[in-house]
Amino acid sequence: MMKLLEIVRTPQLSEATLDQLKAFGKAMGKTSVVCSDSPGFIVNRLLVPNLAEAIRMLERGVASAEDIDTAMRLGAGHPMGPLQLADYVGLDTCLFILQGWNEKYPNVELFQPPATLEKLVGEGKLGAKSGEGFYKY
Repeated sequence: MMKLLEIVRTPQLSEATLDQLKAFGKAMGKTSVVCSDSPGFIVNRLLVPNLAEAIRMLERGVASAEDIDTAMRLGAGHPMGPLQLADYVGLDTCLFILQGWNEKYPNVELFQPPATLEKLVGEGKLGAKSGEGFYKY
């Protein structure tokens, strides 16, 4: 279970409510972070473009899926590589997020869905939940 609670601070959120939300998170054993209302908040705003860039690296032939994932596990200390994580999240979920952001922010290159992601989802290869994505399960 995720140990994090992202609290989205909108102009309508009072300090009292913010304090209650932080206390609620603490009672659940979670660490709370606060951010403004922006696409993906903190985690997904950093994560999904990172996953998409790993896919673009694969498309450009920079490295194999296995080497990209190994590099991030061993070189960056991530528990799994970005392509394995995309498979775990669900390629359809990753694509859905990117499509929504790209529709709202069409000039932001980070939000453009990679062609390989669109192709895999179109073929029903959704990652671990379908048995195949960047890897076979």
